[in-house]
Amino acid sequence: MTEKHLSSQFDSELNGVSSRVMELGGLAESQIRLAIYALLQFDVESADRVIATEDSLNAMEVEIDRELSSIIARRQPTARDLRLLIAISKATANLERVGDEAHRIARMVKSIIESGSSRQLPTTELRIAAELASGLLRKALDSFARLDTAAALSILKEDDLIDQEFDGFVRKLVTYMMEDPRTISPSLDLVFVAKAIERIGDHAKNIAEFVIYIVKGADVRHTPMKEIESAVQ
Repeated sequence: MTEKHLSSQFDSELNGVSSRVMELGGLAESQIRLAIYALLQFDVESADRVIATEDSLNAMEVEIDRELSSIIARRQPTARDLRLLIAISKATANLERVGDEAHRIARMVKSIIESGSSRQLPTTELRIAAELASGLLRKALDSFARLDTAAALSILKEDDLIDQEFDGFVRKLVTYMMEDPRTISPSLDLVFVAKAIERIGDHAKNIAEFVIYIVKGADVRHTPMKEIESAVQ
């Protein structure tokens, strides 16, 4: 077998596993949208669909990890390709956790509905944060597919907006609970929903950091923004 043939086959395997990551990302994104719909509409059926789909998402993560282990064992990839494989593994883990957060939102929605207090809660206040988080994940997946470091850098900056929305919502919810103590229990469920939305943004941010790692070879986790900007240039 020629070196060119080996290289072509390796590229084909990389493309295949990358496609699987995009498929996983699409499933995670749809889970978020459905979970948020369940929240805003208090739709038990949609919440149940999110919960039922989690096993499929988990199975895809396991399959991708198995493929990655096989490629590393057989191909002994070079430094850049190894960075790509490591980043794919980490991105896959983050996408699985996005699915976990969607599952958590769905469970909290069901709990709120069962409490009978659903119509009294300010759930629409979470719409902006949810749209930001969902949009950020979509951008992160696009950045990962194109290995676009400029887009990745933009995502890192946007994540702060979701954190601000979370902080503002919690402050409003505390005031709401003080005015009507009967809503304390379902309101706490809503805090968990808000936290899950914030974490989805964090996972999108992590994926963006992996894009920079692949392209630039720089680990920018826990790094000041000025240093990240310097690494991307």
